[in-house]
Amino acid sequence: MARLGEPDHNEALSVDARQELDLRIGCAFTRFQTKYFQGKYGNLDSSLISFGPCQTPTLGFCVERHDKIQSFKPETYWVLQAKVNADKDRSLLLDWDRVRVFDREIAQMFLNMTKSEKEAQVEATSKKEKAKQRPLALNTVEMLRVASSSLGMGPQHAMQTAERLYTQGYISYPRTETTHYPENFDLKGPLRQQANHPYWADTVKQLLTEGINRPRKGHDAGDHPPITPMRSATEAELGSEAWRLYEYITRHFIATISYDCKYLQSSISFRIGPEHFTCTGKTVISPGFTEIMPWQSIPLEESLPTCQRGDAFSVGEVKLLEKQTTPPDYLTEAELITLMEKHGIGTDASIPVHINNICQRNYVTVESGRRLKPTNLGIVLVHGYYKIDAELVLPTIRSAVEKQLNLIAQGKADYRQVLGHTLDIFKRKFHYFVDSIAGMDELMEVSFSPLAATGKPLSRCGKCHRFMKYIQAKPSRLHCSHCDETYTLPQNGTIKLYKELRCPLDDFELVLWSSGSRGKSYPLCPYCANHPPFRDMKKGMGCNECTHPTCQHSLSMLGIGQCVECENGVLVLDPTSGPKWKVACNKCNVVAHCFDNAHRVRVSPETCSICEAALLDVDFNKAKSPLPGDETQHTGCVFCDPIFQELVELKHAASCHPMHRGGPGRRQGRGRGRGRRPPGKPSARRPKDKMSALAAYFV
Repeated sequence: MARLGEPDHNEALSVDARQELDLRIGCAFTRFQTKYFQGKYGNLDSSLISFGPCQTPTLGFCVERHDKIQSFKPETYWVLQAKVNADKDRSLLLDWDRVRVFDREIAQMFLNMTKSEKEAQVEATSKKEKAKQRPLALNTVEMLRVASSSLGMGPQHAMQTAERLYTQGYISYPRTETTHYPENFDLKGPLRQQANHPYWADTVKQLLTEGINRPRKGHDAGDHPPITPMRSATEAELGSEAWRLYEYITRHFIATISYDCKYLQSSISFRIGPEHFTCTGKTVISPGFTEIMPWQSIPLEESLPTCQRGDAFSVGEVKLLEKQTTPPDYLTEAELITLMEKHGIGTDASIPVHINNICQRNYVTVESGRRLKPTNLGIVLVHGYYKIDAELVLPTIRSAVEKQLNLIAQGKADYRQVLGHTLDIFKRKFHYFVDSIAGMDELMEVSFSPLAATGKPLSRCGKCHRFMKYIQAKPSRLHCSHCDETYTLPQNGTIKLYKELRCPLDDFELVLWSSGSRGKSYPLCPYCANHPPFRDMKKGMGCNECTHPTCQHSLSMLGIGQCVECENGVLVLDPTSGPKWKVACNKCNVVAHCFDNAHRVRVSPETCSICEAALLDVDFNKAKSPLPGDETQHTGCVFCDPIFQELVELKHAASCHPMHRGGPGRRQGRGRGRGRRPPGKPSARRPKDKMSALAAYFV
């Protein structure tokens, strides 16, 4: 901090170039693909048909493995297996030096030549001391690999967990490509923190007493030191998920400053008739780092009897095994991370994002063992890219771009020249892709159903008055096959017909969107939601945000008052919620449950004299009326009326989809002056459970 310098301008330009390239290329291809295919097919089951310079090659690796599995043809082969008796209670399984043969008759010949032999002669023995090296210091990519393969944690989840451990002070910064500790790094400091930990205190104290082993020389990327535990923690402190990652990071760190595992590798060569066999075994001399990483230890059973050349062992059996070659399995996340690192696709920080993206977009599914199996959509997209322009999916072009970006960072290449040249290449590729999209479309036709053949009839079109089909697969939408029009609907909820009522503007039948019994619901016109009829409306808005002055479903008729949580939301009566009536904000996820068992609730044209919110006319059930005497009807303000205050409870809707969150914006009047706060009154940003807290907001 005492020697601060200027930021590296070249590195900043390199980052700017990468951002601009990824944004321009990704947006252009994604927008075109999404609009083209979602307008033609109804069961793609993906809200976005995205393309990304890193994301698409990542998907390409998964589909390439899928294609190898599909095209694999198993072959039969034969293996000669021999067993010799080492002593009364133990036998040795020998490996055939020829490994395997693919001809049955030849394999049978070798079996006939050996099965009559009674003894196996020792041809040679060897013993050699070897060492299994301790691991390099931990970087991000290795942590993500182990988290996926051994801990069962996806890369994105592992990264989020590591970042949480970092912000809480348990580990050092988790985004690093470096596997080499600087010479002046205090290794003993973090080690002393672990000296009293119940799991590894003995190992740590031994290292501190005998002296640590200097870590192996790794790669210094010049960014951050390797991932290191900074203070001791227990599972009770961290919770199960975070503890498992923390435990691995700590064990890995202790292993890097421990000694190598030393073992004796023994080998015995046998001859049975004319054929040669080998048996190998390992005996641990010093466990070294495998004490703290027991999953890396040498198996105890791998030890051989003492013998010398010329010794003979009795043959237990010789048999012929018939086997088949097996296809490779689907890529694991750990294997995919290795491929991405090898080909320069993404960085230590972005690799989890790319893998998460192809899962979120329904291009691959995560199977058991965290293996990534491509979906129909993912397979068709990659095959389509190969058909039109293979460079869009191969890792080669991205690797070349990354090299150019690294040259910018080193000051060896001009920012504008690299940016202009790369954009020009992809602009030409984009135009060729658009002109050749029919090639990918042919593959889509085979795998997916056209819009007209998808979905079930739901509501009538206002133009042709025929039924439109509701397509439930993401993104959910309505399609009129007669008009060949598609209307996008709100996502993450259920859609049903709304009493066969029609919009007064366009004659389309209204539909009702709901996030569930505990959430919010509102009617909407499919046409108005896609073609806003008024200037102050945006695409995707429902009737609860429509400013039509006389429509019975609009904000003007059902709006009550300004929301207490978001800046520009209005609380609107849900006319479909009875007998468990609800008032919900049309911007955020605030829901007020009110007037249980009331027969009827209606928004009055009159307003409250105190807060200017609309009054409600409520007709209560006679048997359960909260009103004094035998009264069943009452008109009042939900915020100010003392009777209503006790009957209203504020909650948050179950759905927290972004479309229901309020945001900053210019405050606007909402019909009849609703939602206006008197000057000088404070804003209650944290309402209590009871709606009575709302009164304080206005009064």
